[in-house]
Amino acid sequence: MPLSFSILKIPNFRLLVMARMFCQMALQAMAVIVGWQIYSLTKSEFLLGLIGLTEALPAILAAFFSGYLVDISTPQRVYKYCVSALTLNLAGLLILGGDFIDLSHHALIICLFVGVFISGIARSFMLPAYFSITPQIIERKDYAAASAWSNTAVQIAVMTGPVLAGLLYGSMGQRAAWILPVTFMALGFSCVISINNIRQYAKIEIKQTAFKNIVEGWKFIITHRILLTVLAVDMFAVLFGGAVAMLPAFASKILHVGPEGLGLLRTAPAFGAILAAIFFAIRPMKTFPLTRMLWTVAAFGVCMIGFGLSTSFALSMLFLAASGLFDTINVVIRTTLKQILTPDAMRGRVSSISTMFVISSNEIGAFESGTAARLMGLVPSVIFGGIMTLCVAAATYALTPKLRKITFDENTQIDQKPPP
Repeated sequence: MPLSFSILKIPNFRLLVMARMFCQMALQAMAVIVGWQIYSLTKSEFLLGLIGLTEALPAILAAFFSGYLVDISTPQRVYKYCVSALTLNLAGLLILGGDFIDLSHHALIICLFVGVFISGIARSFMLPAYFSITPQIIERKDYAAASAWSNTAVQIAVMTGPVLAGLLYGSMGQRAAWILPVTFMALGFSCVISINNIRQYAKIEIKQTAFKNIVEGWKFIITHRILLTVLAVDMFAVLFGGAVAMLPAFASKILHVGPEGLGLLRTAPAFGAILAAIFFAIRPMKTFPLTRMLWTVAAFGVCMIGFGLSTSFALSMLFLAASGLFDTINVVIRTTLKQILTPDAMRGRVSSISTMFVISSNEIGAFESGTAARLMGLVPSVIFGGIMTLCVAAATYALTPKLRKITFDENTQIDQKPPP
């Protein structure tokens, strides 16, 4: 099977991937700092979960029209505005959370939640824009390789951002820590504005109201069952199975490590993910059966159960790393299928709906984790989530006998016309 380094010879693709990597480094570092600051001030698992909900609600609401905006405008411009907004937001958090201004603990917590809220809005526009820029830069045959390289960049960010933030926070305090995400986001912005001379595909013609165009995107997802199934499985699996939001509590209560240990725990999934991402970047998948995705979801659930039962820092790191590996295989399959099965004129809307599913699984999943931890206890809540992830995979396998037999590849074509 040929190596797929050739796609990195495309300057605009390199810049786009670097932009995503730097932006994700910034957001990952921000998550560690916000989580540790809030937990150190409140010792509340529920507030850790509330961080996810605070980011999810504005992102989900904005996602109803963000994809439509991307489809009728220039994705690169939308992406640039999002990154600039995130840079300003992080600069504000540096001033407030970095103790440049004397605030009470109550006021600081409010400011941190406001910053998370703003981040949620920007992210809802950012992902559809990125999804729509990619096909303007690469050819259809390179979708799988592009997805893998893009995910590699994300995993590098997940692997480095939290560790650096945790080390800086633990050794030099919150001021030095907050400088890190601002710097990363500024580097991402410089990459975005350097992308030029990309081809444009036809914009949708505005023959009907924005509301009807948005509904058209939802109809497209609903009538193409494979897309709906892929998005729904991932949403429910991570909604119950994700344990990332509870890592500050595990670091403090169960494993007895400080912010440095928290940074390593946040990074652990990326150790496994980067191996899978690089492998599939070099040797891209050629086929994308639904059963492969379901097996990775089930394996992810097993890893979460193992993490919940572990009281060893090294073993916890191992389970989290394995979860990242299986999740990455899932991401490569899911992202490639979206690229293959989505018409150009609907990429923004389909991606914005996908963003709603992703945010629902990650951020609302964080709120679910915090609520479950408050009701059931920290460890039982994580074990329960892993069991529920296994149930999601098993139920999908049982309910989709026809879809299980379909194998998609880069040449798969579907009806490119949106449903009436």
